[in-house]
Amino acid sequence: MDKNFKRTILIDLDGVLNTYTGNFDKNYIPPIKFGAKKFLIELSREFKIKLFTTRNKELAVQWIFDEGLENIISDVTNTKDLNYLLIDDRCICFDGNYANLKTQIKNFKPWYK
Repeated sequence: MDKNFKRTILIDLDGVLNTYTGNFDKNYIPPIKFGAKKFLIELSREFKIKLFTTRNKELAVQWIFDEGLENIISDVTNTKDLNYLLIDDRCICFDGNYANLKTQIKNFKPWYK
């Protein structure tokens, strides 16, 4: 394997990297969350980072530049591209047990609620 190869991590925008708390505005992306830039810089040393969002791609790219992340985040996607890991505030990690999964779905709340 190429020694420069980095596994890809998809990271959700709203609720993970920015200060979004559920008040969606299609024309505005809230500012970066405290600690997120440092986290991304550290992560980018070992991984290729793609922004994973359903938002307008042009707006998301502008947010990346406004926050000074253009050398850290390699791309913006709204598809589940080949990846090592997906980080999202609205997901459940499947543990192989459908009964547990059903309970987790019924009880799910994003971290900010």
